[in-house]
Amino acid sequence: MDAFYASVEQRDRPELKGKPIAVGGSSKRGVVASASYEARQYGVRSAMPSMTAMRLCPQLIFVKSRFEVYQDVSQQIREIFLDYTDLVEPLSLDEAYLDVTENKHGKASATQIAMEIRQRILESTGLTASAGVSFNKFLAKVASDINKPDGIKVITPAEATPFLEALSVARFHGIGKVTAQKMNRMGIFNGKDLKQFSEIELVKRFGKVGRYYYKIVRAEDFREVNPNRIRKSIGAERTFSEDIVDLQEMKDRLTQLAGIIFQYMKKADNYGRTLTLKAKMPDFKVINRSRTFSSEIRHLDDLISVAHELLEENRTDIDRVRLLGLAVSNLMKEHSGEGIQLEFDFDY
Repeated sequence: MDAFYASVEQRDRPELKGKPIAVGGSSKRGVVASASYEARQYGVRSAMPSMTAMRLCPQLIFVKSRFEVYQDVSQQIREIFLDYTDLVEPLSLDEAYLDVTENKHGKASATQIAMEIRQRILESTGLTASAGVSFNKFLAKVASDINKPDGIKVITPAEATPFLEALSVARFHGIGKVTAQKMNRMGIFNGKDLKQFSEIELVKRFGKVGRYYYKIVRAEDFREVNPNRIRKSIGAERTFSEDIVDLQEMKDRLTQLAGIIFQYMKKADNYGRTLTLKAKMPDFKVINRSRTFSSEIRHLDDLISVAHELLEENRTDIDRVRLLGLAVSNLMKEHSGEGIQLEFDFDY
């Protein structure tokens, strides 16, 4: 989807159309969750601190997020996908892989299917989407960003090699900004430059991920579209406009976060055995403390109690916070299909 959260807000509030908007908090510690294309022209990007965004675009309009609305729209879009194939692998609310090799409409052209899906999304939601069409996940992902917004890019097998050789390494999915800069210092600016290095050389320079770089620049990606991706954790966190020093206020915030997480677990019927407390200090130091149980945490009161205990036990280190978070992992569905460790009571 194109600037998904921001586009939903502009759709629902016509007075925001054509204006630079950012979904997120406008406080000095707020973060941009999504920026409209009008805002992106000024360099505003998601995950950017709100203060930085406002410096880049003084006329930027901040809008509070409405995740329930975004989830509902995402579900509408998911239903359209599923009308064509059951092989849908969601990456987030606004992005997914589809394998349409064999599809419910019997269409021979993936490009035609992508065009139909984009049109149906526009008709049913009033939002635009961009698509990448190719013969593996890596190329489809890269292609989906090429002609944004409201565009489509097709990369055929014959086009893959010249396309990748000409592509800037900064646009390779899986190569971040820091790694791209490191590659530039090595004289690697595009795929053709990257192909000059052997797999061993790339592993020496970048570690295990070097094998990934070696393969993707040669269009080698044999991952299947997985419609049953297992969620590893369920979490929530909040950044505060002012540091919190009072213990009871910290507990109150953790209680709120526990309530959010518990509702997610209950809705998904996916409970976990490990609870992790995250605290970020004013100097940005992050502290994580966890506790694992032999069975899943299935009651909100237990979740709250453990969260409070983790805080109290680490109060010496967590004395002033700018952010608090909770996450539950070791989820039931992560281990579905695996053997179960039986427990016995022994007397000593």
